Amino acid sequence: MKKATSKPTALNLPMVNPLPESTEKYFQICKDKLGIVPNVLKAYAFDIDKLNAFTAMYNNLMLAPSGLSKLEREMIAVVVSSVNRCHYCIVAHGAAVRKLSSDPEFSDTLAINFRHCKLNERQKGMLEFAEKVTKKSFKVEEKDRSALRDLGFCDADIWDISAVAAFYNMTNRLASATAMQPNEEYYYSDR
Repeated sequence: MKKATSKPTALNLPMVNPLPESTEKYFQICKDKLGIVPNVLKAYAFDIDKLNAFTAMYNNLMLAPSGLSKLEREMIAVVVSSVNRCHYCIVAHGAAVRKLSSDPEFSDTLAINFRHCKLNERQKGMLEFAEKVTKKSFKVEEKDRSALRDLGFCDADIWDISAVAAFYNMTNRLASATAMQPNEEYYYSDR
């Protein structure tokens, strides 16, 4: 079995040294909450402006108040990453789904094929929409948004589903293109 390396990507982009105080504080918050600094943050730390832009978008999409639960947003991240075969994000966000759902079988099945998971109609519709945004966003029509409304999603929720899917489509491509490596801890957490 190949072990994750300590180098976050295949690129030679060392972290700014020393890190700004605000970045050090952010990394310490990650260590306190997660036990690690995610490699995606280390990867971005060669350019603090890029890191700050990434973390601002991530924090807004994944942690800010929303009609979507934290678990639902992580489920979208896993499904989009599965479609895109993004190693880093499947492993990292799969770990988040395991933690939030307390269900390793659900998380692993979600990463392979969400249609094999026990989902309610709301979750199934949300994930089908995220999959369509990932595979064929140009084919999204009003009937797709209406179907989500029929499942109880408001227009702000539809925005959030779309934004989370779009964000992970971008990050999946960046992670894959740079051979970003998941932190080893993700593989073993909450199993």
